[in-house]
Amino acid sequence: MNAFNIYLAGVGGQGIGLLSEILLRSADYAGFKVKAVDTHGLAQRGGTVISNLRLGEGVHSPLIAQNEADLVIALELHEALRGANTFLKHGGTLIYYNTVWQPLDVRLNFAEPVSINTISRQCRKRNITEMCVVKADLVDSRMQNMVVLANIDKHNLIPGIQKKHYLQAMDDLLQGRRLEKNLKLFEEERK
Repeated sequence: MNAFNIYLAGVGGQGIGLLSEILLRSADYAGFKVKAVDTHGLAQRGGTVISNLRLGEGVHSPLIAQNEADLVIALELHEALRGANTFLKHGGTLIYYNTVWQPLDVRLNFAEPVSINTISRQCRKRNITEMCVVKADLVDSRMQNMVVLANIDKHNLIPGIQKKHYLQAMDDLLQGRRLEKNLKLFEEERK
């Protein structure tokens, strides 16, 4: 496969680090060469957390250039819009969880909150496939990443990575009750 670029973004505490590591290991299990880099220094302060993953042949750096991501995965509306506008290529795919963790400039009334309509307008302008996911009865907000992961698998958003690869990665990274809960949610959301 030629390079396939995935940009992930969220807010500290949402599980971007775990989701990124699952995708990284899944790509490895699928036999891809993969490079990745995370920034999560602001995670403890509710700040932006991002990951860059690049799969395939000819990938020498983990960093994704502007407008070069094939897929943007976001766990928050503001980060979805920022990721799509900055990193997603024309005709790429955006998948995001429908939740808002208002940044400071919105809380201080210096900026307007982002809405799904705002994201949809931007996606139409650039021929971006948009997927907004939400689970209304999700008890633990830290599991939004599993809802998104299940939809990534269900819609085959990353070519060459199959359900078995995601399951192997989750088995590596989670254990006990935490693994059971995440696997159950993953399976429910895939249906």
